[in-house]
Amino acid sequence: MNNTIVDSDKLFLVTDLPGYSPQIGRLICMMNYVRFVTLQSVKELTTKELDYLMDEQSNSIGALLLHIASTDFYFQKLSFENRELTDEEFKVWQAAAKLGEQGRKEIRGNDLNYYIEKLNEVRNRTYELMKEKDDKWLETRIPFGKLESNYYHLWFHVFEDEINHRGQINLIKKRALGQNSPRRSDATTTT
Repeated sequence: MNNTIVDSDKLFLVTDLPGYSPQIGRLICMMNYVRFVTLQSVKELTTKELDYLMDEQSNSIGALLLHIASTDFYFQKLSFENRELTDEEFKVWQAAAKLGEQGRKEIRGNDLNYYIEKLNEVRNRTYELMKEKDDKWLETRIPFGKLESNYYHLWFHVFEDEINHRGQINLIKKRALGQNSPRRSDATTTT
């Protein structure tokens, strides 16, 4: 289930990584840890639990996991290819990116392995692309909406967004599993 780039004995270190410039290595350490905790949060969830909706306006855990992958994919295109998504790419990721009604209708019926494979596929590509970049690239200033940003902030935003959605996932999981579920104590424990 876990597809992290940092050895488990170094999971709690923000340090240099072989094959990456120093700051990119540290950024990847942070991204890696965030992903590890996200995967621990959803460990062993069933398809029914991944599809659970708290109400008619909420997102499912599965939809949030796919949203996390879509955010990573979008920022790959923006930062490594300096472009927006093509129409074809947008069609593939639209439900996950926008969530809402479309996400509730289209993102259902998948098991946990489906979401983990999507998360790993996109993140592994990010890690490969980051090998081609250096710390100077991270500092490159770019327009971001009406403000100025840099690639460092864009990738910080990717895992900051994941942390935000993991909070939602944990809340939904508590509701999906219920207060008296025998799995509740195991499934809701995260770092």
